[in-house]
Amino acid sequence: MRCPFCSNPDTKVIDSRPTEEGQAIRRRRECEKCGKRFTTYEKVEEITLMVVKKDGGREPFDRNKMMSGIIKACEKRPVPFAEIEKIAAEIERGLSNKMEKELESSIIGEYVMEHLKELDDVAYVRFASVYRQFTDAESFRKEIEKLLESGKKKTPPRGKPVGDLKS
Repeated sequence: MRCPFCSNPDTKVIDSRPTEEGQAIRRRRECEKCGKRFTTYEKVEEITLMVVKKDGGREPFDRNKMMSGIIKACEKRPVPFAEIEKIAAEIERGLSNKMEKELESSIIGEYVMEHLKELDDVAYVRFASVYRQFTDAESFRKEIEKLLESGKKKTPPRGKPVGDLKS
């Protein structure tokens, strides 16, 4: 690390500690030439994930946008908000682990549907109806039949329904 005072390339680390948030390392350094001290921060470089939309347009990945879709699908369902946050975190972590700079929006939609299918059947069908652009009752029927054929017995999550304003 080059000294900001005399531009000497030789500095030594005197002290290292994590920041309060734990997202970076704070290092106190001392220049071996002029003796002045300064602070640097080291953090993981995050890759901005770009989402390739159906029309070919690109936009940065927005966790809040994904969460909004999940929340709408779970509205008035017995799905705790903590579960929604957990799903969003798992999907975001999975996308980051792919180490790709661009992902098609369809991949994100499929991940959301996989998680909702395990969490709540109604939320899954709601999300699928918008994501897959159901145009008639037949589309709903086919998706529900596929869901019933999977034959999974699930116990519904316990919690206050998302979007339910009644106490």
